[in-house]
Amino acid sequence: MADIETLIKEASVYIPPDKLEFIRSAYEFAAKAHAGQLRASGEPYLEHPLNVGLTLVEYQLDAEAIAAALLHDVVEDCDVTLDEIASRFGSGVAKLVDGVTKLKRLASRSEEGEIDSRTQAENLRKLLMATAEDLRVVLIKLADRLHNMRTLGALPLGKRRAIARQTLDVYAPLAHRLGLRRTKWQLEDLAFRYLEPKQYRRFTRLIATKRAERDGFIEDAIRALSDELKNAGMEARVLGRPKHIYSTYLKAIRYAEQGKSVGDIHDLFALRVLVNTVSDCYRALGVVHNFWHPIIEEFNDYIANPKENGYQSLHTTVLCNGTTPIEIQIRTHEMNQVATFGVAAHWDYKEGGKHDHSMDARIAWLQDLAERRDEMDGEDFVASLKSDVLTDQVFVYTPKGEIKDLPKGATPLDFAFRIHTDLGYRCIGAKVNGKLVQLNQPLNNGDVIEIVSSKTERGPSLDWLNLELGYVRTSHAQSKVRQWFNKQERSQSIELGRQMLETGLKRLGVVLPGADKLATKLGYSSPDELYLAVGRGNLTVSQAAVKLNAELEAPEKMIEVSAPKRTSPGAVRVLGVGNLYTRMASCCNPLPGEDIIGYITQGRGVTVHRRDCINVVNETERERLVAVDWGDVEQVYPVKLQIDAWDRSALLRDISAVIAEAGVNITDVGFARQEGGVASLRIDVEVTSTSQLSRLMGKIQSLWGVINVVRKGESIVREQVSK
Repeated sequence: MADIETLIKEASVYIPPDKLEFIRSAYEFAAKAHAGQLRASGEPYLEHPLNVGLTLVEYQLDAEAIAAALLHDVVEDCDVTLDEIASRFGSGVAKLVDGVTKLKRLASRSEEGEIDSRTQAENLRKLLMATAEDLRVVLIKLADRLHNMRTLGALPLGKRRAIARQTLDVYAPLAHRLGLRRTKWQLEDLAFRYLEPKQYRRFTRLIATKRAERDGFIEDAIRALSDELKNAGMEARVLGRPKHIYSTYLKAIRYAEQGKSVGDIHDLFALRVLVNTVSDCYRALGVVHNFWHPIIEEFNDYIANPKENGYQSLHTTVLCNGTTPIEIQIRTHEMNQVATFGVAAHWDYKEGGKHDHSMDARIAWLQDLAERRDEMDGEDFVASLKSDVLTDQVFVYTPKGEIKDLPKGATPLDFAFRIHTDLGYRCIGAKVNGKLVQLNQPLNNGDVIEIVSSKTERGPSLDWLNLELGYVRTSHAQSKVRQWFNKQERSQSIELGRQMLETGLKRLGVVLPGADKLATKLGYSSPDELYLAVGRGNLTVSQAAVKLNAELEAPEKMIEVSAPKRTSPGAVRVLGVGNLYTRMASCCNPLPGEDIIGYITQGRGVTVHRRDCINVVNETERERLVAVDWGDVEQVYPVKLQIDAWDRSALLRDISAVIAEAGVNITDVGFARQEGGVASLRIDVEVTSTSQLSRLMGKIQSLWGVINVVRKGESIVREQVSK
C-alpha cells in the first residue's frame, strides 16, 4: 500500500529538502480533499494519486510534476478550483492539473461511448497538443493510466474492455514513442490481460513453465559471462532480462506464420550487460562473441544507429554452450536509464537540470504534429498519428548520414516530404543505396536515400494520391500533395479533373451518362464540383468507377425481366430458369459488380452481357432476354487489355511482372509494332472484380514508357445508350 513517506524517501534521492516539503504540502491538501472517498476497488481514493506520484518519482520528474500528480483529481472530484490550486501551489502546478483534468474528462466520455468517433478523434488530437506544449502532462497521464490499468478488475466487463483497447491502441504506442519502455510493456501486458484473457493465461503459464528452466540456465550464464568479462579486465554488471507476456504472444504469432514454434523464440533466454562507457560496449561485444558463437543475422547496432526515441544498445544473439540461443543487450548505465524512462530521463524540468538539446530531436515528431494541427480535422489528425507515429518504424539515412524514421512501408516520396515539403514537390526520382528506384518502392532499415529533384517546382502528380499505386503512404505526405492541388486555380483543377475522369472511366470501360446525371449519381451538386473533386485529388477515378457500377441506372431502352429467383450452380444466378449453362459474352466481358442481363442462345445456354452492351441494346428478340445476377461464388473473368507503349527492351517482362505481382493470370498475349516506335500489346487476363482490374491497369500505366492502357471488347455506343 502506497504512503507519502515512501514517496518522500524515494524522491529525496534527487529533489532538494525544501521542494520535498512542497510535495508533502500537496499531499496533505489532496488527502483533505479526497477524505472519505473510495475507488471502485474499495481502496481509499488517495491510493491512486499516491501511486501516480510514485511512478513520476521513478521517472525522476520535478517537484511541480509530482505535486500535480498528487492533485490531478481534486478539480474533477472534489470541487476544488484551479484558482485555489494556483494560489497555494503556483501557476505551473495549476496548469498541469488543468491539462490532466481536461484529458481525463475527454477520456472518460470516450470510454463510456458517449461521443462519436469524430469527437473522439478530436480528443486524441488535444491529448497530443497538450503533450507538445508540456510533456509532463502526458507523463502524468501515462502514470495515471498505468495505475488505473492495475486496478481495472473492479470495473464492469464492457468498460474494462473499452479502456484496455484504448490503452493498447494509443497509450502503449505513445509510451513506446516517448521511449518509456517499462511503462509501455506494463500497459501492454495489462491490456492484453483484459482483451484476450485466455491467451493471457496461456502465455503466462508458458513463461512461468519456462521460468524454472530459465532461472537455472540464466544464473549459470550470468556467472560464466561475468567471469569472462572480469578476466578481460572489464567492469561490467550482467543481469537477467525479464520476458513480457504480450511481446512473447506477438512473437509467437510471427513465428507461427513462418512455421516455427514458441520454442524457437530466441530471446526467451536473455541477458543485459551494463558497462561504463561506449567503448566498453564494443569491448564487451568482442568478449561475448569470443566466448559464445554469434548468430550474425541477429546483430543490431543501435548505438551507432539510435532509434528516434533515443534508445541505444547493442543487440546480439549467441549460441550458449553451443546449442541454446540467448539474446544479449549491451549498453551503458546512462543508456539503460534512457531505455527505461525515455524522454523522462533527460527532461528539462529535473531539479537543477540544464536544457538537453538532444531532447529536441527526440520529440521533433511531436512538434511536427503540433505545427500540422491546423491543417487537418480531428479524424485526419488521428489517421496521421496512427499511420505516421504509432506504428512500426524504419530507419533510413540522408546522403549526409542523418538518420530519419518513417513508418514501415514508406517510400522515397514519403522521405522527400519528410525532409522538406518543397523537396517533395520537386521530386522526379530517387536513388536507394546508389541505385535508381521507382518512387513507390518501400524503404528498408539502413537504406541511404538520395532524392533527385528538378531545379524548379514542377508539382506533384495526381497518381501520387492513388493509394492503389502506393506512391505516398504517410498521411503527412498525402496531405501535402492534396494541399498543392487545392492551391491550384479552380478552373485549372476543373479541366484537369474532367480530362482525368473521362479518360479514366473510358479506360475502365465504364459508360458515361450526361455530365449532370454523372455528378448527381456521384453525390455532387454540379459537374464542375465533381471535376473539381477529381482534379484536386479528393475523389479518385477508381472510387468513381465503383460508385457508378453500383448506382448508374440501366439505359431506358433496356427491358427489365422479372421472375422468381432460383439459383444456378455457377457464379451467375439465372432468375426464373434453373440449372442452365452460363458463359460470359466476349463482346463486353462483364465483371462482378456491373449490371448484367442474360441472353438465351440456341444450344449454348445463357450468355451473360453487360446491360449497356450494344448487342443487348439493339436486340430485337426481347423474349430471349432473361434476368440474371451475380452469385456468391468467387470466379475469375476474362478481360482483354490493350497496352500502347514506347517499344523498349524488357517491356513485356515488366508488364508481366506487374500482372503476376497482382495475382492475375495471363491467358493470351498478342503484339504489334506501330509507326513511330510504338508497340501495341493485347493481353488477355482473368480478374476477380472491377476493383482488381482498376488497380492492375493503374500499375501498368505507371510503368516507364507506357502510353495508354484500355479495356477492349467494348461494343458500347454512348449516343445510343443515352437516347
